[in-house]
Amino acid sequence: MLEAKEVAKLYQTDFVRNARAVGALWAVCTLCFGLIEIVVLIQPTWVRTAPAHWMPTSAGHFGLYQVCVEAEWSVECWGSLATLTPVPAFKAAAVFVLMALVLVLASVGCFGLFWFCNAATVYKVCAWLQLTAATCQALGCIIFPDGWGAPEVQFLCGPKAGSYHLGNCAIHWGFTLAILGIVDALVLSLLAFVLGNRQDALLPEDYSPEKRGLPLALSPD
Repeated sequence: MLEAKEVAKLYQTDFVRNARAVGALWAVCTLCFGLIEIVVLIQPTWVRTAPAHWMPTSAGHFGLYQVCVEAEWSVECWGSLATLTPVPAFKAAAVFVLMALVLVLASVGCFGLFWFCNAATVYKVCAWLQLTAATCQALGCIIFPDGWGAPEVQFLCGPKAGSYHLGNCAIHWGFTLAILGIVDALVLSLLAFVLGNRQDALLPEDYSPEKRGLPLALSPD
């Protein structure tokens, strides 16, 4: 009986160590995802144009709020994140992507709650924030092509550009990164739900974080 308890304690120790390693990996990936969201929002690289007969020596690219025209020796960009110009058709998509960024940053800010709240609760709060961020980002990516018929887009992509049709343009890495961000947020939220549901099993029944003076997620073995 004593040997069985020792084996169970050994498995418990390994389980706690592995869970903390996964939790640390989840936290690092969440920080990286926050940086990716910032790049997705501010970089005008969602769509790239190609030189055409009406623009023989230049090409351009644009994102949610900024349009850039590439001349032979320079790049001229205009647009403001504060006013979401010069492409008003992308305002709704920009708002959804901005909401996704705020939710991801809020989940990063929740890391400090590990010192004051139950870790399982914190994981689940972060999971819901990340799941909502994935939903907002998905809505932004779905709405964005609806504005491709705007005059600003047709100036770069040609008169054939229209809603959900790019004409003389192609998807650039910013849009691809935004779509990958949706998958990333879904995976992180799922992992946070798993960590939250299993957090209570990581510690012995007589464990008391108040007695130890440490947060539930960061307590020693």
